[in-house]
Amino acid sequence: MTTREDHAEPVTGSVFRPEWLTEPVLDDLRARVCSGAGEPSPDVVALAPYDLLPTASVPSSSVLDVTEAVSRGRVAQRSWAGLALSRRCQVVIAFHDLLVERQDQVLDLIQWETGKSRFHAWQEIAQVATIARHYARRARRYLADNRVRGMVPLLTKVTEVRVPKGVVGIISPWNYPLYLGVGDVLPALLAGNAVVSKADPQTSLTMLWTHALLAEAGLPADVWQIVVGEGVPVGTALVEEADFVCFTGSTATGRTVAEQAGRRLVGASLELGGKNPLIVRADADVDKAVAGAVAAAYANTGQMCISIERIYVHESVYESFRDGFVAATSEQRIGQALDFSVELGPLISQRQLDAVTAHVEDAVAHGATVLTGGKVRPDLGPLCFEPTVLEGVTPEMRVYAEETFGPVVALYPFRTDEEAIALANEGCYGLSASIWSRDTSAAARMAPQIRAGSVNVNDGAAAAAGSIEAGMGGMGESGLGRRHGAEGIRKFTESQTVAIQRVIPLGAAPGKAESFVESTNKQLTLMRKIGVR
Repeated sequence: MTTREDHAEPVTGSVFRPEWLTEPVLDDLRARVCSGAGEPSPDVVALAPYDLLPTASVPSSSVLDVTEAVSRGRVAQRSWAGLALSRRCQVVIAFHDLLVERQDQVLDLIQWETGKSRFHAWQEIAQVATIARHYARRARRYLADNRVRGMVPLLTKVTEVRVPKGVVGIISPWNYPLYLGVGDVLPALLAGNAVVSKADPQTSLTMLWTHALLAEAGLPADVWQIVVGEGVPVGTALVEEADFVCFTGSTATGRTVAEQAGRRLVGASLELGGKNPLIVRADADVDKAVAGAVAAAYANTGQMCISIERIYVHESVYESFRDGFVAATSEQRIGQALDFSVELGPLISQRQLDAVTAHVEDAVAHGATVLTGGKVRPDLGPLCFEPTVLEGVTPEMRVYAEETFGPVVALYPFRTDEEAIALANEGCYGLSASIWSRDTSAAARMAPQIRAGSVNVNDGAAAAAGSIEAGMGGMGESGLGRRHGAEGIRKFTESQTVAIQRVIPLGAAPGKAESFVESTNKQLTLMRKIGVR
């Protein structure tokens, strides 16, 4: 990321810039950033991974912009929460339809800003459309009042209700700007909250385009607002102001967010890093395991929190799996194009390319073998790196336990299921895992022994992540809380107990404490005898 001041005349007309993204369209997107309050800051301009030329300038937000956005959100939230849930659902369904209809535009933006292949960009469309449809249809059930037993049957009516948190602050990363940028916004809005999102400077155009689409779908002004800037100071300011924080990013930053939210005694949901394992049992269908592992390891060029980075293969099928996996990896089409002609795009930035290269070089220096890949491909693009398979990785190598966040996978043999489980549980992370076996019952028995928020059987990662009715999140240092499912919307609410007492209030009248205790004790004994829970 750079600023406008670094380029006297920023180039925004590269061949990769979408033709439909005219200056009037850009001006509309820029106007959607909350900016202009406080000390003026230079606009931010991301570098397109395809050519390392600037994309388009976007106003940067200040700490005061964040404060004012949250203040406006509090006002807008009251009216929004006052609408019938059915009306809020109509807005989200309308957004769903517009997204599917105009997906080519946002596909262009996602590719331009992230460099990912068009198919991997399309996966974001499919996921967000599914989230919108799911929560619009299930929100009433997830948020329904829950009638519970009162202290005195018939005389006490007690109901648990869900009330919005208020203003939710959402901080999302660059790797999935649509899915992670709006996937939590939709349930937060349906729950009756206002939202202030911090867009990553690398991918702000995608989020601003989505904001325009939700406005067209009928979302009132100030119910969802966007600030743009770095984590410090903009993200820090948002955590200081919001009533609930939803963060997706690195474990190191997640700790800081959790500490900051904890000091304010506000809730936080955190999806953090992962070093995700895949286990191939002796009875696995090797060909299917190879295909599934390739998809799970190299989606979005490995820049995905649930990417597979370590594969444990039973020694009896190790050679056949290794040979098949190496062959399939080497056949991946690498490049950059705004169509479906390539399978792996470039990495997001020079910093990420350097980090991936450093992991591979360190592994080789300590004795690991590169079975395929392992090289930068400047002939294909400035940030292209070959999908890589390593063998002979040992604990002293950085790639053994650190998250690479790139197209690099290490292979390891094992002898028993118990050994595979122990290896899978090594390290501090616990986000996603995968088991391949023809005996799905045996794999299902293994799954609870693996410390991971999701365990996929005969799938790399997509089966669990795509099951929107089921929660998704991490254990250990991979995070707190869940997105998707019931918790994915209920976390944006407070549970409030409403108790209505009929006839007389509970408690002893003055001077009647002894008789009240005696009477209540008799009731307790009676309820126990007749089985009242």
